[in-house]
Amino acid sequence: MAPTEQSSVSAAGSAAPPRVLTVAGSDSGGGAGIQADLKAMLALGVHGMSVITAVTAQNSLGVQGYWELPAEAVRAQFRSVVDDIGVQAVKTGMLASVELVETVSELLAGVGAPVVVDPVGVSKHGDALLAAEAVATVRERLLPVATVATPNLHEVAQLTGVVVEDEKDLPAAAEAVLALGPRWALVKGGHLAGEAVDLLAGADGERHWYRAARYDNRHTHGTGCTLASAIAAELAKGSTVPEAVGAAKEYVTGAIAAGFALGAGIGPVDHGWRTRG
Repeated sequence: MAPTEQSSVSAAGSAAPPRVLTVAGSDSGGGAGIQADLKAMLALGVHGMSVITAVTAQNSLGVQGYWELPAEAVRAQFRSVVDDIGVQAVKTGMLASVELVETVSELLAGVGAPVVVDPVGVSKHGDALLAAEAVATVRERLLPVATVATPNLHEVAQLTGVVVEDEKDLPAAAEAVLALGPRWALVKGGHLAGEAVDLLAGADGERHWYRAARYDNRHTHGTGCTLASAIAAELAKGSTVPEAVGAAKEYVTGAIAAGFALGAGIGPVDHGWRTRG
């Protein structure tokens, strides 16, 4: 039986939750990256697993440094999880270098499960998390294997050259991202003025707008990682892409509203907000 189709019933007879794999960097401060991904997955009722691509020295003030893992280590982690446990969805985040983007793209091409690509370029604090020379590799190798790509406005500009200044520019941005190969593009308008509006566009011409209130809370570290992970979790549970994005948007909006101060800078969103009454 193929890993993605194997039985989810353990030897004890209890059913395992859907399995989601995050391929991303570690955030030592716990607000973004692998740590945020696994917290979101737990909150949404799936079993999170990880392939760590890089280790960061990071806190509420920014990223003080990062160190990539060898491609061999990334490949070994991925094969270890996928070949034995299997996955119902995969989410990618920080991939750092040309070699790691190439390695992960190759691995994802044969995974047989939905892939959510968060094309991470910079951190919340503006620190680079992707080598400049790797942008073309993300464009040419990673986005074509994505079920859903979730760029923010900075990443849209970095990948396509399209600059979004207000809501009317979002459709053109989505089309530019779709031209790079993902089946769906979710262009996140969180940096625009007014309400938080996102546009989901499908390669078949389907369009969905998602709107939410904007909260006056500066503690939003991990928003992008959390949203992409939430989409992957919902896809693993059997939702369609538009349904998954809607549920993920609702979850991350609540997490932003409940974001809390941590350290001397920007605090994280609250992944466990639904459990706090």
